[in-house]
Amino acid sequence: MLPLDGFRVLDLTRFLSGPYCTMVLAELGADVIKIEQPGTGDDSRRLAPKINGESYPFGMPNRSKRSVSLDLKDERGRELFLRLAERADLIIENFRPGVVKRLGIDHESVRARRPAIIYCSISGFGQTGPYRDRPGFDIMAQGATGLMRMTGHPGGRPAKVGIAVTDIAAGSTAIYSILAAELNRRVTGEGQYIDISLVDAALAWTVWESGAYFADGEVPQATGTRHRRSTPYQAYRTADGFVTIGANNDRLWRRLVLDVLDRPGWLDDPRFLTLGDRMAVIDELETEIEAITTTRTTAEWIEALDKAGVPGGPVLTYDQALGDPHTSAREMISEMTHPIIGQMRTISPPAKFGALPYRVKGPAPWLGQHTTEVLRELGCAEQDIERLYADGVAFDQHPNLHEE
Repeated sequence: MLPLDGFRVLDLTRFLSGPYCTMVLAELGADVIKIEQPGTGDDSRRLAPKINGESYPFGMPNRSKRSVSLDLKDERGRELFLRLAERADLIIENFRPGVVKRLGIDHESVRARRPAIIYCSISGFGQTGPYRDRPGFDIMAQGATGLMRMTGHPGGRPAKVGIAVTDIAAGSTAIYSILAAELNRRVTGEGQYIDISLVDAALAWTVWESGAYFADGEVPQATGTRHRRSTPYQAYRTADGFVTIGANNDRLWRRLVLDVLDRPGWLDDPRFLTLGDRMAVIDELETEIEAITTTRTTAEWIEALDKAGVPGGPVLTYDQALGDPHTSAREMISEMTHPIIGQMRTISPPAKFGALPYRVKGPAPWLGQHTTEVLRELGCAEQDIERLYADGVAFDQHPNLHEE
C-alpha cells in the first residue's frame, strides 16, 4: 500500500514543473490522469531524441501516469473534464494566468462541482503581482531571481544553472504544498487553492544568499565552484581533471594541511590562521593548493582525502556519474518497457523507504492511450465515445496498439 492510494489527480500541466510534481505523486500511489490536447499533447512530446516517434525526454517526468486526450475548447470536452473533476482530489495546471478561466475549468468553476477539490496553479510569476501575465519558463525565472548572476565564473557572462532548477524547485514546492493541503483536508474536509510560481520557489531556495543580503546588503556574485562563506571548499585542478575538497572548518583544515597536502607550515602561516584570514586570500590559497594538487591524479587525491577523513570527490561528466558503481549500488537507474519505445531507462525515485514500495510504476503513456478506458470509467456509452473520437473531441494516437 502507498500513502496516496485512492488519490485521483487531473494533470493539466506541460513541460517540467507540473509533470515532475505529478510524477512523484503518481509513484506515491496517486492515480494521475494527464489531460492533453488532441493531436499535439504536452509540448514536451516534441522534444528530441525520439524513438519510433516517441520523445524519450517526455518519458522521464511523465512515467507512471495515464493519458486522456480531450479538446477542452469544445463544450463536450469541457463537460467531460468537469465530470472527471467531480471524482478528483487534485487538479493541477501550469497555464499562463487566466487561461483556465477562459476555458471554464478554473478553481471556481471546478469548486462549484467539487467543493473539496485541491487546485494547484503553477506559473512563471504567480497569479498576482505586476508580472502575472508574463510567460515564464525556467530561464526567465533564473534571470529574474539573480541566479544567473551568481552562477558561473567571476567576470563571465550570466550563466544558467545546468538543470532546469526553477522548474524543479516549483515542482517540489507543489509536492509538499499539495501533501499539506491533503493532510488538512483529511481533518477538515476543506479543499484548497495553491498558487505557486517558479520565481517564488527559486527565491525560497536562496537561503545563505538571503541571509548575507539581509544582514549587510551583500549581493551574491558568481564564484565558480567556490563557497561564498568558507574555504577551501571548491574544485581544484589535478593532474588529470579536478577534485572537490570541503575542508570547511578548522578540524578539517588541519587534517587537509597535515595528512593530505603535507604542508604543516600552513598551520602557523599568518595568511591562513583563521577562516576569515583564508577567505581574505582565497585566490592565493587556490594557487597554493593547485600547485600541489596538479602533481597527482584525481583518484590519488580522493584516496588521500578519504584516508584523512576530509570530504572530497571527483568532478564527473554526466555519463560518468550514471555509470558510477555507487549509482548502481543505490539503484538509481530503473528499467521499464514502453509499448512504443521498447526497453528504456529512467532515473529512479531518490528516497529509500524502509517498508514502502516507492518505485517507478510504469512508462509514460502515448498521447491519449487511456482516453477510452477513463471515459468508460466515467460511464460514457460506447456510441458516445465513438462520436467523440469522430468529432475530434477525444483522441488516441495509437488506437490499434490496444490489447483486447
